[in-house]
Amino acid sequence: MRIELRRLTLSDLGEIDRIERQAYPTPWSRSMFAGELAKPSSISLGAFDADEQHMVGYLIISRYVDAWHIMNVAVDPPLRRHGIATQLLEELFNLTEGDPRRGYTLEVRVSNAHAIALYERLGFQATGVRRGYYTDNREDALIMWKDPVRVRQVG
Repeated sequence: MRIELRRLTLSDLGEIDRIERQAYPTPWSRSMFAGELAKPSSISLGAFDADEQHMVGYLIISRYVDAWHIMNVAVDPPLRRHGIATQLLEELFNLTEGDPRRGYTLEVRVSNAHAIALYERLGFQATGVRRGYYTDNREDALIMWKDPVRVRQVG
């Protein structure tokens, strides 16, 4: 499958909602997504099957003073572990490269070994735990951090 990445718009809310409800036990509401899409301090990216033109994953990021906070990453469950989340995160790093003031942070369920392994491969490190973070089962969240991506020097 060929993947195309692009910024999300409000017209993508239906597909975002479809994936979100399949991916998470406590999905975000459409209004939460609409709010993030409208914020100038957010980056919202979608991954689309280039041939069938439907969404297969998305990434929502908010900019804070010292960090890019990865708020939500989701891939259509049957398409997980095919590199889609990696492509989305690498595009985030490309878009924010050279912002020396901001690293990257996220929370992930402590039981989500596949996601933790992905984040570690991309340079994130565990820096703490948020006890009882997830409302559906009070599971702890692992806090992960990645230092800012530096502009690559040529020559």
